[in-house]
Amino acid sequence: MLEEVEHWLTRRSWSVADRPLDRLMVAKAARGTTVSVVLPALNEEETVGEIVSVIRRELMERVRLVDELVVVDSGSTDRTAAVAEAAGARVEHRDAILPRLPALPGKGEVLWRSLLVTSGEVVCFVDADLRRFSADFVSGIVGPLLTDQDVQFVKAMYDRPLLQPTAGHPGQGGQGGQGSQGGQGGRVTELVARPLLNLHWPRLAGFVQPLGGEYAARRSLLERLPFPVGYGVELGLLVDALHTAGLDALGQVDVGVRIHRHQDERALGRMAAAIYRTAQLRLSRAHLVRPELTQFERGEHGFVPRTHAVDTEERPPVREIAEYTAGRAA
Repeated sequence: MLEEVEHWLTRRSWSVADRPLDRLMVAKAARGTTVSVVLPALNEEETVGEIVSVIRRELMERVRLVDELVVVDSGSTDRTAAVAEAAGARVEHRDAILPRLPALPGKGEVLWRSLLVTSGEVVCFVDADLRRFSADFVSGIVGPLLTDQDVQFVKAMYDRPLLQPTAGHPGQGGQGGQGSQGGQGGRVTELVARPLLNLHWPRLAGFVQPLGGEYAARRSLLERLPFPVGYGVELGLLVDALHTAGLDALGQVDVGVRIHRHQDERALGRMAAAIYRTAQLRLSRAHLVRPELTQFERGEHGFVPRTHAVDTEERPPVREIAEYTAGRAA
């Protein structure tokens, strides 16, 4: 590890306990900083309501740390929007945001569009599939942005225990509930993202969860960054934040344990391809020869190839969008 990174780890890696809520509220009031929390959601009716309820109860009613709580629905076919609204979130629909620009599928697309329907000077992103959610996920990563003006981008770090189905409890896909299993999740992180970062962006080697979906940043930084529309958004934002703001402006906070739904190997393969493509584009700004990934499934008569397009679109920095700048000026 680079000496610079070792030094960074001592200065820019914290625990959620380092900044109690009362300290955060004093810092927030002193500077008048506003905070928006965004949950990108696609068919998350089982989990989104509890996340919204915890944030609203702990961080909007007991204390006023969060000023705006928005769920951006990206085309759910279940009751995600209704559940989120009933729990106390404002729900925005992806296709209704910037309708002149047809929406593309992908998480990064939703995050990018969320900047047009939120107003906080600090924007905090939280995945909508988390279970046993704690408000620490929000207060932990927002904290350094409230207390330290030099910090611009903060990621959560945590343990990721793998969960296995357990009989007799409802769970994903009707296959039963989930029980803990030893070991760590983050397979794409360990097999794809971490090697890429260590080899090509060694100054980012200190991030424990570079692909984690929980992070907060100053709007003034986010509006300057391009957003990969799909799975590559977390790696793309992290790399671009490094080049735009510098390593000392980045940080991470230990928030404990993250429990969420795990994807199957084929979905992880598509994620890995998109992340590699995002890295490759930033390394060379060249075009992929063939932006597709072929995977195999066993069918009735043997293995059947399935070819998927690899995300190749990125949205420009949002400050280049006329509707965004007009809205901020109003």
